[in-house]
Amino acid sequence: MRMQWIPLIIALILNIAADYYIFQKLAKTFKQQWIKWSHCALSGLLFVYIVIAVALPRRSIDNDGLVAIMWMLYSYFTFYVPKYLAIIIYWICQIPCRIRKKKSKIPAIASSVVGIFIFICMWWGVLITRYDYEIKEVTLQFDNLPSNFDGYRITQFSDLHVGSYASDTTYVARLVKVINEQQSDMIFFTGDLVNRQTSEAEPFTPILSRLNAHDGVYSILGNHDYGDYMEWPSPEAKARNNEYMAQLQTQMGWLLMNNCDTVITRGNESITIIGVENWGEPPFSQYGDLKKAHSNLNDDNFKILLSHNPKHWRSEVLPLSNIDLTLSGHTHAMQIMVNLFGLKLSPAAWIYPEWGGTYCENGQILYVNIGIGEVAMPMRLGATPEITVFTLKKKQQQ
Repeated sequence: MRMQWIPLIIALILNIAADYYIFQKLAKTFKQQWIKWSHCALSGLLFVYIVIAVALPRRSIDNDGLVAIMWMLYSYFTFYVPKYLAIIIYWICQIPCRIRKKKSKIPAIASSVVGIFIFICMWWGVLITRYDYEIKEVTLQFDNLPSNFDGYRITQFSDLHVGSYASDTTYVARLVKVINEQQSDMIFFTGDLVNRQTSEAEPFTPILSRLNAHDGVYSILGNHDYGDYMEWPSPEAKARNNEYMAQLQTQMGWLLMNNCDTVITRGNESITIIGVENWGEPPFSQYGDLKKAHSNLNDDNFKILLSHNPKHWRSEVLPLSNIDLTLSGHTHAMQIMVNLFGLKLSPAAWIYPEWGGTYCENGQILYVNIGIGEVAMPMRLGATPEITVFTLKKKQQQ
């Protein structure tokens, strides 16, 4: 038995149990027979739907086919996540009814409202939030910023994951136009251009080539850019894929910073840009080498580091260097974020101590961009795609 069928069978057993439970409650709550049998018919169709989605071949299918499978799986779960949450709410609301030993319609009403609300939210994250990009203006002040760079503007975008758009370039073209409109001095892309393989970027290469800034477009690789999520026929095939990634970025006019640095000069003053390859976490390979990227990590130069994974900041950047500003991505805010009166909450906080926005420690700053694209789920619920525009300011002496 193929291993992928084991979780499917477990999920189907649980879903059938949930459907049967809901069927019983509908039969007891509503006299109209069509309600319970409509639910039964929909459940049967969804059963067939998910079996087809999982049975479709993965290895021989192209990226458009994989995107179609992603959409099939997600649409399936938009029915069952609300069902599970509705059942939980029903059980919770039943507790006071059991204590008082009184029947009430409140559990049925409350669970139905929650289920419908969650279903709407999941599709809102697909149809609205997924494309509702936000331009964040962030001003950062530094004591040691060279005077000639006071007011310097940088635009950062991250985690594009163009494979999730298949061959539809419409949205990416709009993003490129918006980024260019910021008229920043420099543009940074902080990794994860694709999902699985470099060829996903081919339809987008002419569009991404339009990005333009006075001091250039600089990029680094993310964990998805190395082909580590793909089964390759040979190590040579994977190596060719990675070489192709570097070639495409060069064709686009981007400077790929693979464990290296460069100096940007204005007049007689300069700042140093450092780029590291992906600082991987087990079980993925460790490509990033901060010491190789910049030999003297504690020199007096004003330094900006591009590092895809924000965990790198606390693990190496803070203890080993005096790097002034680190720009990261990677987290996506797990594509789910809630803003409660200015307090931002995301399940990403369970994994990443620094998952979105500005963090400062010992005078060193990390900014985590929550990205633009998505993986696994074609949804962003609350975690709107982000384009960040930084203005660097020299802190005035008191």
